[in-house]
Amino acid sequence: MRHTTDLVVGEGWQLFKIGGIPLRLQPSWLFAVAIFTTLFQGRYAATASLPVSWGLGLLTTLLLFTSVLLHELGHALMALREGVRVLSITLFHLGGIARIEKECSTAMGSLRIAAAGPLVSLLLALAMLLSAASISEDQAWLTLLLSQVGLLNLMLGLFNLLPGLPLDGGLILKALVWQISGSQKRGVEVASASGRALSILMIVAGGVLMFQGGGLNGVLLMLIGWFGLGANRSQTQMLQLQAVLKELRVEGASGRRFRVLEADQPLRRLSSLRLQDSEEKGPADWVLVCREGRWVGWIDDRPLRDLPVQQWDQQRLEDHLKPLNQLPSIATTASLAEAVAALETTAEGRLLVFSPAGLPSGTLDRMDVGDAVLKKLGVTLPPQVLAEARKRNGYPLGLVMLPQIVASMKAQSDGEDASSFSS
Repeated sequence: MRHTTDLVVGEGWQLFKIGGIPLRLQPSWLFAVAIFTTLFQGRYAATASLPVSWGLGLLTTLLLFTSVLLHELGHALMALREGVRVLSITLFHLGGIARIEKECSTAMGSLRIAAAGPLVSLLLALAMLLSAASISEDQAWLTLLLSQVGLLNLMLGLFNLLPGLPLDGGLILKALVWQISGSQKRGVEVASASGRALSILMIVAGGVLMFQGGGLNGVLLMLIGWFGLGANRSQTQMLQLQAVLKELRVEGASGRRFRVLEADQPLRRLSSLRLQDSEEKGPADWVLVCREGRWVGWIDDRPLRDLPVQQWDQQRLEDHLKPLNQLPSIATTASLAEAVAALETTAEGRLLVFSPAGLPSGTLDRMDVGDAVLKKLGVTLPPQVLAEARKRNGYPLGLVMLPQIVASMKAQSDGEDASSFSS
């Protein structure tokens, strides 16, 4: 089970929906089916003809992935019970992922969601192994089939209970530490450290096994360890990104994408200003209006559309003013986490920034936030990538999940001290 802001597997092909939850397949799943079918076929070759052994190998593989699907459904159904929306279930070459919209806001709810998957696997293992033991000897192929799938479910359940992220056992450990310490961040830190240790141990053990003649088993163990390290690294990066979003303030990230005109100027001045704007710059700047040095409102392009051109010289900007409080806004002292949340509630994806004195001091859009975060992290992207993000008013490459990350932070703050969201 994965939160949507964790390591993300591509969406893949959607097959159908289970209880409203999209079931997807990654193309890599087909390669896994071919490999596992070949491996399982060898186990049946001694007791069945060649066509039957291949058929049993394929059936075992499909039952294995059906078990994985049931494992993820266990997570998904428990998440729904805890009030968390499930985005999708995806099967891929390394198993399955149930993607949820946000973290559960309570430690024990998170624990129940994490434990549901392994519990399903262990119950399937018990049912299949007991069934295999009760089958008569003249159906040896069925006994072998149920035993194989039962043992695989047992391994799946026990392996996922290892106490390290990104495994379910790591999520359980995180929830337990969270419950005891009262800090979800502390839970993530402990479970991440445990996950790193387990991944390194798997890589070392896999290398030893390979050099001792373990061959494929050693390679697989090393690959699992490498995958674990990569997923664990994403958890560490997530914590770092959350810290940056809490630390940085709007004041240091805001730009100045607004224009200023005097209230007594004619509408034709607004038209001239718009003609100067380049479409390559992205969304048009807001036009704020002042009178004798005091802010009196803002104006959009509606008067230019509604009035004939002949009246543009007679009509004044002050005749069509709108109050500044109609624009979505944020204070300079707010954190970027708060800014991201506010940006996602706007139609234009831009905020007017107000100084402590209550005066407009700048604007903030998604690209401003992304640029500030990247600079803080020491990451440099090609200028053309940044320009494209600016043009479409989106987050730059690598930061498109910021809204989901902030939603997760908000969920954490709901389960801890609410003030930590903006501290």
